[in-house]
Amino acid sequence: KEVAPNVLFENLPSTSKDVCDHRGSNLDIEVPSTSKQLSMSDISLEDRPTSRSESRLSTTSSSSSLLEAENYLLKKQVEELQNQLKSLKVGFDFSAIENNDALINVYTGLPDKALFMAVFKYLDSQNFHYNLGWSVVNISRINQFLMTCMKLKLNPIHKDLALRFGCSVATNQIPTRHKNKTCMPSSFSPFTNCKMVIDCTEIYTEVPSQLDKQKYTYSSYKHRNTLKGLVGVAPNGTITFLSNLYVGNTSDKNIVKHCGVLTSFLAGDLILADKGFLIQDLLPPGVLLNIPPFLMKAQFSPEEARQTVTIARARIHVERAIRRIKEYKILQLIPQNLRPYSSMIFQVCGFLTTLNYPLIKEVEDRYFCE
Repeated sequence: KEVAPNVLFENLPSTSKDVCDHRGSNLDIEVPSTSKQLSMSDISLEDRPTSRSESRLSTTSSSSSLLEAENYLLKKQVEELQNQLKSLKVGFDFSAIENNDALINVYTGLPDKALFMAVFKYLDSQNFHYNLGWSVVNISRINQFLMTCMKLKLNPIHKDLALRFGCSVATNQIPTRHKNKTCMPSSFSPFTNCKMVIDCTEIYTEVPSQLDKQKYTYSSYKHRNTLKGLVGVAPNGTITFLSNLYVGNTSDKNIVKHCGVLTSFLAGDLILADKGFLIQDLLPPGVLLNIPPFLMKAQFSPEEARQTVTIARARIHVERAIRRIKEYKILQLIPQNLRPYSSMIFQVCGFLTTLNYPLIKEVEDRYFCE
């Protein structure tokens, strides 16, 4: 018999055998026991193994699929690297200072990372409401908080912050006097029922363009245009009250009358204040006021002198608290565009100040000893 070319099978077993072709199909071929060769008529055209050209075509198709898959993966990798590159454009973020408490204090006013993170986690759990309905997606929440702290503490220009962060330019309860007694310094021993020491402070503002606003913001005490707010401090030095800011020519009495501080006092509470706070007629029933005596003659009597010194020793803590608030350089001068937000800025700076180490050394020593 003629032997079909390329279809020679040698030494086939006498029983049927499943033979796989290049396309993966099985051929059931019944082979006679005495035959070692098969003719073309024994195998149908359907059951022929694929030729070399068909095998090459199949291999080429498989290679093309692999290349397409590889191309897709490379495109995804390029996208991921481009996103990473965008994030690397940030010139400054929290990771640059998070392991250095001294730098955290310099940039934010907070003493260390632990306190910074505690404040951030609390704020991050709240609903954020951005000005004018804007949204911020390119800066992480923690870097938004860092930027806010830096603006309050250092008051850099907006372009500086934009360059650093890679962006566009464009509730406390006041302690009761019984609570105060548990951490009252010796300077308050004559005033054991004192709940709060109050004083006013003035912050410079740009001269308004309107004449009437120039008149209202002009301070005869500072001889400049100012905004004025009231600060209340507990005997242990903690800031417990911060009013809104009023125009500079507002009297201390009017600020006390309208700012809401008097709602914090109960009968038996004592307020320490400077002699400019003539507010006795405004106080709730049973609330006491202690101010230094006025000089009604040539000089103070020994008792009046001692009283003046005693009150001054206690009042110095509110002055130190105010000085600490004003370490935030944004309060050195309030520009016109920030005047609508000046009260919020003042109060946030005061809030951040309360997170720092205690003002009074006696309380600070006790804090670290425990």
